[in-house]
Amino acid sequence: MNAQRWTMTLAGAFIILSLVLAHMAGTIDISSISWLWFTAFVGLNLFQSGLTGFCPLTKILRAIGAE
Repeated sequence: MNAQRWTMTLAGAFIILSLVLAHMAGTIDISSISWLWFTAFVGLNLFQSGLTGFCPLTKILRAIGAE
């Protein structure tokens, strides 16, 4: 695993960890519908793309012509 994939994996883990810790401390409520679910989605996507090397957004951007 290269440095970029390690960075993506750790960034995703830190995002999810911060959401979990804030929820446990009572400062946020992730059990209700809110924009925090979008943050969780981004964190999980960063984590999985760091581990697997597959990023759906990269596929979409390449399909529309981005380099």
